[in-house]
Amino acid sequence: MSLSFDLFWSFRSPYSYLLLPRVVELVATHDVTCNVRIVYPIAVRQADFFQKVDPLWMFYLMRDTYREAEYLGMPYRWPKPDPVYMDPATRLYPPEQPYIHRLSMLGVAATEAGRGLPFIREVSHSIWSGTIDDWHEGDHLAQAAARAGLDLAALDAAIAANADHYRGQIETNQEAQRAAGHYGVPLMAFDGEPFFGQDRFDQLVWRLNQKGLKAR
Repeated sequence: MSLSFDLFWSFRSPYSYLLLPRVVELVATHDVTCNVRIVYPIAVRQADFFQKVDPLWMFYLMRDTYREAEYLGMPYRWPKPDPVYMDPATRLYPPEQPYIHRLSMLGVAATEAGRGLPFIREVSHSIWSGTIDDWHEGDHLAQAAARAGLDLAALDAAIAANADHYRGQIETNQEAQRAAGHYGVPLMAFDGEPFFGQDRFDQLVWRLNQKGLKAR
């Protein structure tokens, strides 16, 4: 019987982006399913998080993500624009967000269409790889959706027709995320055990192997 694990994932998380190629390869080469569970980033769930955190937290994040990208051989640059808008005067994240709500609901819609993993892989590459400025404009997102086998206009139309459903799914995912054992992303959950962070991917694979993971 095929194995499966949940992947709690955010469009604003650099570590979520850096993890994805390994997940995509695992699913392509082994008999295992990745259940994509889109959640809002911590800045949206807790608007004062970065205001309260020690400044060293952000300094280390920036240094470590660039180093990790270099180590993995992945293109990487902080997005322009940031998927989450911060008010520069207050350093708070207002409820009115021009990008992250749409991205998150698109991720849910893509998952429900059976193309969640390829969609977040293609869109996150557009956002985080540094190869595109103004990823939110023009047809960048439409092209990313097409590479994932989806039509962006159809996804947007589905969301417009029932936005409460997609918001509700994100809330459900966030509740399941905490129930799985952590609040951060990327979080992988398998057989009642949480694996937080892209640096726990190898431990996830190790546990999957213990449970009978087989190559395709």
